[in-house]
This record gives sequence, structure tokens and C-alpha cells, in this order.
Amino acid sequence: MKKIVVALMGLCLLSFSVLAQAGRATRPRVVTAPTPQVDSSSEPKAKRPPVMTGDTKASKPTATPTAPAGEVVEEDDEVIKVETNLVTFPVSVLDRDGRFITGLRKEDFQIFENGVEQQIDSFATVEQPFTVILMIDVSPSTAFRIDEIQDAAIAFVDQLRRDDKVIVISFDEKIRVLSQVTNNRSVLQNAIRRAQFGDGTSLYDAVDNVINRELSRIEGRKAVVLFTDGVDTTSRRANYQSTVRAIEEIDALFYPIRYDTSVEMANRNGGINYPQRRGGSGNIVADILGGILGGGNVQIGGGSAGSSRSEYETGRKYLEEIARNSGGRKFEANNDLTAAFSGIAEELRRQYSIGYYPE
Repeated sequence: MKKIVVALMGLCLLSFSVLAQAGRATRPRVVTAPTPQVDSSSEPKAKRPPVMTGDTKASKPTATPTAPAGEVVEEDDEVIKVETNLVTFPVSVLDRDGRFITGLRKEDFQIFENGVEQQIDSFATVEQPFTVILMIDVSPSTAFRIDEIQDAAIAFVDQLRRDDKVIVISFDEKIRVLSQVTNNRSVLQNAIRRAQFGDGTSLYDAVDNVINRELSRIEGRKAVVLFTDGVDTTSRRANYQSTVRAIEEIDALFYPIRYDTSVEMANRNGGINYPQRRGGSGNIVADILGGILGGGNVQIGGGSAGSSRSEYETGRKYLEEIARNSGGRKFEANNDLTAAFSGIAEELRRQYSIGYYPE
């Protein structure tokens, strides 16, 4: 009797285990089917019927359990392939004076993406073409040195390579585009020679025009080389402060080449030297009479050239500020411009190329 009871209890436990296994959702696995053993002498065994779910018809040989709505069933042996592309970007490293720093190695750089440091997989020093806007001041104050300015502009173009491009712009009271973007040396030289002086100096307006119109159309590396004495007399749309602020927001370097024309302007204005401005009385009528008696060329309104020490000092500070705020450098025309132009071209052209595979 005890054996019968024990047997019944074992049968109940076995039935409960089978029911529990039948009601539990299992993760499907990919397994290798065993090689069947063929026994010609034995009778074929009865096969276990397939497990069906839902409205699956019995005529189907197999069926895959479906997951409840909203539940994702993952497979242990599923292989997911993720392709990642090498991300590369150029980097320019300049010192406090805006000069390109050479000799850096991969170990000198770190890359972070979403706060996670990435492994640098490629690193090289490369040279990229660039576009330069040449701005030539043709106001009355630079008329004495226009040939020198044109020669310097052509010398800068000669420093460039065939894939570097240039735009030539001149300005006095008006702004003129003498050549569109090109790498044709002959076209550029002719455009530079066409820059002839006129009336007034709208330096701030010219800088504003270059920032908001010309530079915005240029892709890649870009810079502005500005040949001027820095004195503004006729700007109407822009001013010192507005252009300095605008330069901080653009991705372009400014390289002013400053020509000190104060001595020439002093001689032109009747030989009266600084610090006073042609008589310096503070009275407009007296200044006009003083200019006439002194043989000076006086223009009323915005057409006069800068002639006071304070105007030239303001111009010098302005050129220094736009160079510093843009990451460029200011040069004095009295120094060796050949070396300066070579340095500018080198800084614009050379970059580091860094690449990594995002993790």
C-alpha cells in the first residue's frame, strides 16, 4: 500500500513539473541538430507533436512561439553587426601670437565624445588650401604709398600655391570688388593694379561688408589681409565697436598690414606737425582758414583724410584689436613683409588631421 501511495505522489509531482514547463516562455536558441542514428531493425518511434500557439494550423510542421505585444524577445546566438566610420577633422594649433605650432604628436591631443575619451586612430600633419580676401585701402591718406601697397599685395599672392584662392577688394568712401574668388595669378595682379585711390575712408564699412557678405560665402579655411593705415573718416553703417564685436563671431583670421602715413599727411596739410590738427583751435571755421592759408587740402564732411595723432593712434589700436580678436596678427609695413607673408600663408595652410572610431 505504501508503495502505491509513493508511486502516486511521484506521478503527481512529475505532472506538476511538466505543466510548469509548458506554461513558461523560454528564449529561443539556435542549436546544432544531432546526426540521426539510422536503425533499420527498429520500428520508427512516435514523434513528439509540435508546440502550437494562437491560431496556428496543425498542418504546419513547426511554429515559433510569439512574444506578447510590446515584449522584445532576444536570441542568445543572434549576431549584430555595427559599422562605424572613421571620423576625421582638421585642427589648427596656434600660440599666443597666432603662429602655427609645429612638431606636435598624437600623444599631445585628447578627444572626448559625450564625456568619454576616444582612442585616436589616425594622426597626420596636412596642408589644406585656403581663401584670402585682400582689402586695399585707396583713401587719400594712402595715396602716397599706393604703389608700395600694390607691390606688397602682389608679393603676398606670389607666396600662395595654385590651389589657394584670392578675392581683391578696394575701398575709399566706396567699396569695390575688383576680382571674384580665383587662383588665376594674372587676373589677381591686374585687379590689384586697378586699385586707384579716391575720396574718404570707410574702413569700418568695408570690414563690415567683408564680414557679413564675402566671408559668409566662403567655405573652408579663410582669412583677410588688410592693407591700410587704420584711419576711418566716412563710415556710416558700421563703427569701431560693431566691427570688433562682429569679428569675434566669425571663423576667419584678420592680418592687418599697417602703413603709417602720418608724416605724409602732415606735409600735405601745410607742414603743420602733430599733436595739433591743423591749427588745433577746436573751431571749425578757424581750422578751415588755417588749412587754406597753410596750403592744405581741406574737405568738409566725411571726405577728409585722417590727419591727427589721435586718429592714427585710434587706427593702430583698431588694427591690433581686430587681429587679436580673430586670432590673426598685425604687421607694420616698415618691416620685412616677405617673411610676414610667408608666415601668414604657412599658418593658414598647415593643419593637424585627427581621426577616431566612435565607441
